[in-house]
Amino acid sequence: MSIKVSALTKIYDTQKAVDNISFELKKGEIVGFLGPNGAGKSTTMKIITTYLPPTSGTATVCGFDVLEQPMEVRKRVGYLPEANPLYFEMYVREYLEFTAGIHGMGRNAKKRIEEMVDMTGLGKEAHKKIGALSKGYKQRVGLAQAMLHDPEVLILDEPTSGLDPNQIVEIRDLIKNLGGSKTVLLSTHIMQEVQAMCSRVIIINNGQIVADDSIEHLRQASANHDILIVTFEHAIDSALLNELKNAQRYEHSGDNKWELVTTDPEALRKEVMQWSLTHNINISSLQAQSHSLEDVFRKLTKK
Repeated sequence: MSIKVSALTKIYDTQKAVDNISFELKKGEIVGFLGPNGAGKSTTMKIITTYLPPTSGTATVCGFDVLEQPMEVRKRVGYLPEANPLYFEMYVREYLEFTAGIHGMGRNAKKRIEEMVDMTGLGKEAHKKIGALSKGYKQRVGLAQAMLHDPEVLILDEPTSGLDPNQIVEIRDLIKNLGGSKTVLLSTHIMQEVQAMCSRVIIINNGQIVADDSIEHLRQASANHDILIVTFEHAIDSALLNELKNAQRYEHSGDNKWELVTTDPEALRKEVMQWSLTHNINISSLQAQSHSLEDVFRKLTKK
């Protein structure tokens, strides 16, 4: 396993930030690590990357224990923390040279730095001091330093924070291309990013893991009802909707649009079509609403 976390707990004074969690990541997986603010995501990532010791439990990276073999772990991990600490007085290449020196990269450093500058799209800004860069380009510098020593495991905490839509797509494609050769644990609040990049998600809430599965399985397991959205050409008498036997309830959602809740969307769709003919009511649109990852997240993390 690239990452293995077993019964991990972290306590700050009287607060349990992480509460007896366990999970594993195989080589080549890109896994989304989700949770509301304060759920324990960053604390877990800091333990895996040896920045924080656990109170109890274990964490290993590529078979090396984070407490007993921290230097071996650091050789194999690239870490982009949420705060992305950088030396603003350094030039971009100067900073990457400094990072390469820390990793003891020697002769390979110069070539690898240019590869990272190109891969992260820093070329046009590489002559500047880091402090003069936009937030998006600072984030790219952070990604470049995380990948510079070609680590087996990447821990990315909000990697697309501050990027514009075009930059987000570029970084998303970069991270996706890493899948297969590297293991990526990715924390973000942007559900579209998770759906676009990740094969699996782990959801943590109040320090405990509440879900660990593929996105599709989570969506299916969370769905105990479906919604049929119907838009009529004109306003209708809502009392008529009581005739729909396959609708558990209905709700007006603006203008001539109604949301019908059902456990059998196909049966309700057929019933609505027949019902509209019976009452001579014209329908502008009729569509089922699928359950999104955001719906699943809200359901599992609701206090």
